[in-house]
Amino acid sequence: MEARNFITAREMLIDDNWIFTTMNELPRYQKPPLPTWLTAISAQIFGIKNVFSYRLPAAMASLFIILMFFKIQLLAGIQKKLAFGSSIILMNSFYVFFAGREGQWDIFTHSFIIGCCYFFFKLFAFPENRLRNALIAALLLGASLLSKGPVSLYALFLPFLNSFFLVFKFGPFPGKWKYLLIFSITGLIAGSWWSILIHYYDAEEIARVAALESGRWFNYNIRPFWYYWSFFTQSGIWTIPAFMGLWYWYLKSRVSNLKAYKFFLFWTLISLLLLSIIPEKKSRYLLPVLIPLASTTGFYVEYAIKNFRNNFTKWERIPVYLNFIILTLISLAAPILLYRFMGELNAAYFGLSIALISLGAGFVYGMAKRKIGLLFSLQAAMMILIISLGSPLLRSIDPSHNTPNVADLRSFASEENLKLYDYNNLMPELIWHYGSSIPNLEKTPGVPPENKFILLVETEAFPSWKSEFEGFEAKKWGVLDLNPTYETGKNKRLIREIYILTKQAP
Repeated sequence: MEARNFITAREMLIDDNWIFTTMNELPRYQKPPLPTWLTAISAQIFGIKNVFSYRLPAAMASLFIILMFFKIQLLAGIQKKLAFGSSIILMNSFYVFFAGREGQWDIFTHSFIIGCCYFFFKLFAFPENRLRNALIAALLLGASLLSKGPVSLYALFLPFLNSFFLVFKFGPFPGKWKYLLIFSITGLIAGSWWSILIHYYDAEEIARVAALESGRWFNYNIRPFWYYWSFFTQSGIWTIPAFMGLWYWYLKSRVSNLKAYKFFLFWTLISLLLLSIIPEKKSRYLLPVLIPLASTTGFYVEYAIKNFRNNFTKWERIPVYLNFIILTLISLAAPILLYRFMGELNAAYFGLSIALISLGAGFVYGMAKRKIGLLFSLQAAMMILIISLGSPLLRSIDPSHNTPNVADLRSFASEENLKLYDYNNLMPELIWHYGSSIPNLEKTPGVPPENKFILLVETEAFPSWKSEFEGFEAKKWGVLDLNPTYETGKNKRLIREIYILTKQAP
């Protein structure tokens, strides 16, 4: 998905086409264009060949989520220290972290909606600047719609509204309906103009895309209603505290702010319920649930830090110790597992291994001394440590180390002045790394007009492909494998056999 998004942004710059978005020079209307615009602008500023420039806007969107989440907690009456700790938990949650690192558009739509929630909260909670708050909330709602349609409106904003009015029960204020009307109309106009424009100028294609996307909700990647019930595991290293933070009957007399805890708990559970209703399910769709879940987790962590030493029963201590024993085992075992994957020793490996072993020793010390504050601090630092020191290791498993690689293919095509075609099954990763569009014969059927060209074929999926090229001699040049070096040949979708096709004289 990241490759698809980046290709669209790159073609937006190359073709100077900012409205009718494309991928591989074919229409791509599945996603509204706002994240693509932001990504293209960043690439134009920092370099069209620089992956960092494409990922920067998504990273900024994730930081915006953290900031707005922190401020919403303050509005709900949570003390600043706890709000900060819960924001750190959110930042370290698995899908939040990686959605911000990779160029996926989910992070944009949810970041704008969480900002919308903040200003909507202010609209009802405070009498000052109501028109301003209504307009800002509306524009952020529109930005979310322009990022991924109504996805976040359904999965994040609607649960927020239900929980908001259920818990805080804000009464009417003068001109309430006027401000709500301004919010609704402005948000819908801001979020729908692109779809209306595309529908007017390319109605046939947009209708096809709409039918395809809506059909996927009920016919694609179907999972049972209870598929998301292990949602708390998607918070990664916070799985056990996240699970404990959901036990209302246990925490209701123990949290520092019961009303705020109920608000975020209901927000989490309503979001989970609404997502569970939709037949199409993917783990990454749980990102909206992880946002309010971070606050309920924070309440549990706060309670544990304050009471573990003196007020916890032996049964209450079990999940706390289990959490840190698992993290200790992960920290100490990770260097061994990394070596099995990497198969080599380098400075990056030793740096990460030393850091993880030190972290494991810190967990052991904290448990021995019952320093729960230290233990949770180490837990908060764990994800940041792994990513900051582990990222250099990714270079050693990059598919560019395989032979031949995309650079070899590009150089060969340039030296021989040959056009490159892909027979079937579009591979976005290849198009992105190749640096330009690659005609796909599935989308534009027929034999290419050149007498000699390069053809990429997924031969296992299409064993009889040569029958379509009568009169051509096919000579195999190599096998292109875009799998990481430690699992070459594993994912067949990422493998193409490279053939040189030459037209024979009659």
